[in-house]
Amino acid sequence: MTTLRKAWSIWLLGLFLAALWPGSQALAHSSSNSYLTLSAPEGKLTLRADIHWRDVDLMLDLDGDRDGRVTWAEASARAQDIQAWLSQGLGLGESGQACTLGPADLQASERADGGYLSALWLVNCPSLRELPQARLDMRYGLMFAQDSLHRGLLKVELPDFQSSAIFSPERPTVLLSQADGSALRVFGRYLIEGVWHIWIGVDHIVFLLSLLVLAPLLAARQPVHRWRGAERPKPVVMDVLAVVTAFTVAHSITLGLSVMKWLEPSPDLIEPAIALSVVVAALNNLVGWSALRRWRLAFVFGLVHGFGFANVLLDLGLPASALAGALAGFNVGVELGQLAIVLVFLPLAWLMRGTAFYRWVVVTGGSLAIALAGLLWTLERTGLIEL
Repeated sequence: MTTLRKAWSIWLLGLFLAALWPGSQALAHSSSNSYLTLSAPEGKLTLRADIHWRDVDLMLDLDGDRDGRVTWAEASARAQDIQAWLSQGLGLGESGQACTLGPADLQASERADGGYLSALWLVNCPSLRELPQARLDMRYGLMFAQDSLHRGLLKVELPDFQSSAIFSPERPTVLLSQADGSALRVFGRYLIEGVWHIWIGVDHIVFLLSLLVLAPLLAARQPVHRWRGAERPKPVVMDVLAVVTAFTVAHSITLGLSVMKWLEPSPDLIEPAIALSVVVAALNNLVGWSALRRWRLAFVFGLVHGFGFANVLLDLGLPASALAGALAGFNVGVELGQLAIVLVFLPLAWLMRGTAFYRWVVVTGGSLAIALAGLLWTLERTGLIEL
């Protein structure tokens, strides 16, 4: 085997195994998020931020007794430090002039994924005249230095102006105006988030790779590690196309159903089911001749993954005035991210299809490792173990 092929082999194995270490932050299906709301009850501009206690604790070390949770008493004792941290990480302006936030009203709140710190400010913008016509610029940077996957999810609910925005390390400031809520701009923002989500969604990636890894091999009535490499590329491409199309159609169906609130299964069911799909897809590779058709697995479990995509999309905060643009943008982004993974994986798999390394290490060893990781995710998401 040439030096170049060895390098490709190592890279491909890493693609399968890199994020499977149980202590890795990538094991979590969704990254750390904070939820921001800009609204105007009774005509007064207010800003609310909901930040998970684990993030606040990471920044300020609030858990004094080291029992693994932050109590309100521990947080209250550090209220001044919390106020200072929030004030340096959040900012709002209007037409180039800074708005005053002042001290925040701090409270504890609950969301589906645990306890949160809720901070509420009454915003004073001296140059602000009419809320619907306002051009507000907002800055958010509470967690980016510590967590590059963190996102600030902003929902704008002003009179005659509803929109949303996503803060990231690459985009810590956003301009908010009625023009920013156009369908085209919403489409572009959510397209980027769709690509990003598929790339950081380790469970989605390994599920897809598990369905593709046998494509460059010729099925035979013998153990998988003895299958020969395909001789012609066309059947391989058609096999991959069938898998990817089935997965795309399936998750698009349930993504739309869930976002439109026609079918809303609980995340407590969906997240373990996604992890279990990884186990089934990986073990299916080892069965050999009697394995289930992979495009059928892609469709059945693609329906489940679509609900997972929908949960992320709903967390991002969908603008009611541009719902179609947000849904279409996110879905197209997921497909582009998925296509990028296929275009990287498939040529490398084709080059190595005839090697013992590919059959033993990538297919057999990789499938076993993925099945183990999927099992750990399933146990973690059902609350049976804590990673």
